[in-house]
Amino acid sequence: MNKTFLIAGGDLRFATLAGKLAENHTVYAVGFDRNVGMSDRVRVIDRITDMNVRADYIILPLPVSGDGVTVSMPYSGRSVSLESLVPVIKENGVIFGGMISPDIRKLFEEKGIAVADYAKREEFAVLNAVATAEGAIQVAMEELAATLSGRKILILGAGRIAKVLIDMLSGFHADITVAARKCSDLAWARVYGCKAVQISAMEDAVAESDVIFNTVPAVILDEKLLRLIDRNSLVIDLASKPGGVDFDTAGNLGVKAVWLLSLPGKVAPVTSGEVIAETVKNILSERGDFND
Repeated sequence: MNKTFLIAGGDLRFATLAGKLAENHTVYAVGFDRNVGMSDRVRVIDRITDMNVRADYIILPLPVSGDGVTVSMPYSGRSVSLESLVPVIKENGVIFGGMISPDIRKLFEEKGIAVADYAKREEFAVLNAVATAEGAIQVAMEELAATLSGRKILILGAGRIAKVLIDMLSGFHADITVAARKCSDLAWARVYGCKAVQISAMEDAVAESDVIFNTVPAVILDEKLLRLIDRNSLVIDLASKPGGVDFDTAGNLGVKAVWLLSLPGKVAPVTSGEVIAETVKNILSERGDFND
């Protein structure tokens, strides 16, 4: 059954998302003044009021808003308020978004509109971990100007991204050590063929590593540990804010450290857009709305 979607704001990922949904549905897009390779099947509009129908579903960016009032629209000089979306969605519609704040959720739910956060879905997190890991490895190779084969790699944390990194870096025949707090995570690291150390006792691993990938969103690499890192080594922080590295101290000590936020949208926007489309479809299928 054909449904009507409104894609409001976002980056290159959402141009891909719009195109994927437009293969089988009616799709409007607002917030794309600049060329983002939007499919001809998508009906790009300048303003919300240009829609001549109400949408079954509205898909908002990741993150939804920078100020809590307007939609994040990096490819537009215009602005769209979150409030203005309420009149254009049908009564039984759903508003999707990534990293939806409690205040934004409340804004819509108080109007009786269902809200779904696609960024909280497991399939979204897992598939984005692949893009994050690939992007991190690409940056590592560019920054080191050397192969990863035989290099001593330290991965901090043992979550989704860390697991994908282990799998990919094993293909490079890297010498991988995993540092984590949970004994169960350390056991899994050994099963994956890695060395394993407690984060509280990783000084030697830090000092010996050529590349350190951090996936833990807490400042673990403090001054004490940063002083142990070889100045020819590289630190790549993949954690969300506040990150896992004291970057000011790293800079003062001459430690090469880069913080790679939102990698999927930067290194693989097409794939990331497809992941969002798949996740939205899964949510709607589970609701019984449609089976595309």
